Amino acid sequence: MPSIHALANPARFLKLARPLTPALFWPGVLLIAFGAWAGLTQTPPDYLQGETVRILYIHVPTAWLGMAGWSGIAVASLTYLVWRHPLAMTAARACAVPGAMYTALCLITGSIWGRPAWGTWWEWDGRLTSMLLLFFVYLGFMALARGDAARGGDGRIPALYGIAGSVLLPIIHYSVEWWNTLHQPQSIGLTKNTIDKSILWPLPFTVGGFTLLFAAIVLMRMRAMLAAAKAEARLRRMAAEA
Repeated sequence: MPSIHALANPARFLKLARPLTPALFWPGVLLIAFGAWAGLTQTPPDYLQGETVRILYIHVPTAWLGMAGWSGIAVASLTYLVWRHPLAMTAARACAVPGAMYTALCLITGSIWGRPAWGTWWEWDGRLTSMLLLFFVYLGFMALARGDAARGGDGRIPALYGIAGSVLLPIIHYSVEWWNTLHQPQSIGLTKNTIDKSILWPLPFTVGGFTLLFAAIVLMRMRAMLAAAKAEARLRRMAAEA
C-alpha cells in the first residue's frame, strides 16, 4: 500500500484513485438504496414520532458526514501547512462541496423532521444554529479557496481558515448538552442507544453508503482538479512557446 508521502506524487495518486473511485461509488449507491428501502418498508413506526422517524436514515448520516467533511478539511489544511504536502490543499478543496451538500441535506431533513415533532420548521437553538453556521463556513472556505487560487496564492490563507473553522465541531457535538434545546440529546453512541433495534438496524447501511459516496465524490473532484491544473499548465507552456 503506498505511503502518504508516495501519494504526494499526482501520478501515483491518480493511479490509485482511478480504480478506487467506482469501487467506492457503486457500493455506496447500493448500500444507500438498500438502507433506504429497508428503512421505508421493513421497520415499524416509532411509538412517539410515528412515520417521521424514518427520516433518520438520511438525517443521521448527512449530519455525521457534514461534520466529518470539515474534519477532513482541517486535517488536510494542517498537513499542507506543516508538511507542504502537494495534494493536501487539493484534498481540502475537494472535501468542501460534498461537505456543504451533506450539511445542507442535514438541515433540510432536520427541518422536515422538526415540523411534526416540534411544531415548527426552524428554531434558533444551539444544534440547528451551529449546524447552519457550519454550512456558511463551508461556503466561505469555497469562496476563499477559489479566490486564493485565482490570484495565484500559495494556499496558506484557506488552510488557516480550514483549521480555524474546526472550532465549530465540538460546539455542534456538545450543543445539546450545553444549552436548553429543542433538539433531542444524542440517541446513538458506541455503547448505548436509545432507539429500538427494530428501527435502528437499517441505519448502518445508509451511514456506510453515504460515507463511501462522500469518499468517491472527493476522489472525483481531486482528479478533476488535477486534470484542470495539468491542462492549464500545458496551455501556459504553449503560450510561452508561441
